[in-house]
Amino acid sequence: MNIPSFEVARTVPADVSVLGVPVFSDLSSPPEAGAEIDRGFLAQRRFEGKPGQAIALLADDGSTVVALGVGNADSVDAGALRLAGGALARNAGDAAEVATTLASTWPEHAGPIVEGIGLGAYRINGSRNNGQAPARLERVVLVGRQGIRSSVERGEVSVEATWRARDWVNLPPRTLTPRELALQTVEAAEAVGAEVEVWDEDRIADEKLGALMGVASGASEPPRLIRVRHTPSRRPRARIAFVGKGITFDSGGLSLKPAQSMITMKDDMGGAAAVISATIALAQLGVPFEIETWVAATENMPSGTAIHPGDVLTARNGTTIEVQNTDAEGRLVLADALSLAVESEPDAIIDLATLTGGQRVALGTGVAAVMGTDAELVQRVIAAGESAGEPCWELPLFAAYRKDLDSDVADLRNVTNQPSASTIMAGLFLMEFTGGRRWAHLDIAAPAWAESETVLTRKGGTGWGARTLIDLVTGWTARKPG
Repeated sequence: MNIPSFEVARTVPADVSVLGVPVFSDLSSPPEAGAEIDRGFLAQRRFEGKPGQAIALLADDGSTVVALGVGNADSVDAGALRLAGGALARNAGDAAEVATTLASTWPEHAGPIVEGIGLGAYRINGSRNNGQAPARLERVVLVGRQGIRSSVERGEVSVEATWRARDWVNLPPRTLTPRELALQTVEAAEAVGAEVEVWDEDRIADEKLGALMGVASGASEPPRLIRVRHTPSRRPRARIAFVGKGITFDSGGLSLKPAQSMITMKDDMGGAAAVISATIALAQLGVPFEIETWVAATENMPSGTAIHPGDVLTARNGTTIEVQNTDAEGRLVLADALSLAVESEPDAIIDLATLTGGQRVALGTGVAAVMGTDAELVQRVIAAGESAGEPCWELPLFAAYRKDLDSDVADLRNVTNQPSASTIMAGLFLMEFTGGRRWAHLDIAAPAWAESETVLTRKGGTGWGARTLIDLVTGWTARKPG
């Protein structure tokens, strides 16, 4: 994984052949733009200066100038500049080196500009045998003051975290098995000084993670429990736990999915990819918080040893669960991971999971669902998502629905008999394993995977949630939440 390198310079370097300049909705540019673009030509080409809109023009000296829409001059914000950065990466052609003057006018948003360029520059190598690897942007020069360097570096870390999460989601499930995910986590986390612990199937059984073992029982690939921890050098301002769903492939188990529904199921570890990548990024940034991350990783497969509808599993915290649908496996593995997080007594727990189809129905592909037991924590998550360009919308944990999870033979069942409110029902199920602690749950089922391209995403894994968690923690100024 090689993200572009980012530099800061006072002027546009002579060796850079592509320059991205901001253009407002009235087709004017700020004085610091670095190039004049004929407004009549832009109007003729129906360029409107909208955020994310771009057009490449050939300059007299043979270089390329890319007009980048940023919207109205009085309302340019981080989101508009993130889109402008992505549009620059998408319209730079095969250029390996580009420059932009976006940060000259808006130095306070240098980080989102870097994020946009980096996200737009992402490519999937895949398994092509034609020798035509996709062109990659290698060097980006931000024209501006040296004072933006720290923001640029922060943006680079966020880009790297998102690329890592995308890469993991995009790998074939036969490649990124639970064991391989654990190995790659160890390598990436230890490189930044984070502590890593991996439990194999024997340790998982010894630790009484019965829900995880139940889901894993149908697969020949053994499960893994992955724990990553960042500990600051001084007393932490707060202790925060992340929990991620790590189903590296979901067939549905004996409650088998239709074939078409399985095609994207390598993305069912998108929550795990996001929480691990965010933890590594926060360790790189040296945040003054203790971050402990728990990921339950397994495949969900049908076989003669798979769990059946009607089986009862016992989770780590002793709760018994009647399995009525083996395709509602994510909440089962999260039950054990959440129970482990509770035992470390953090100030807050945030879990991420590609959990329910109901999230897609309710909010579509561009907004994640968030629920939680603490209103202040939920609002922090929503604010962080807004800052990161990953919007969230709160759904209620409606207490009256809880009775629908009652089981005749166990403490609760993993699904209800009704298809309605499935996202809320999954949240109510997870709440049973949060031990009364401050907790927020992000259902990223649809946002974790892109079926079409935008200026910031390619088809495939989006890395959704990694930047939200980074912004959540770096913006966490209080000693304790609440």
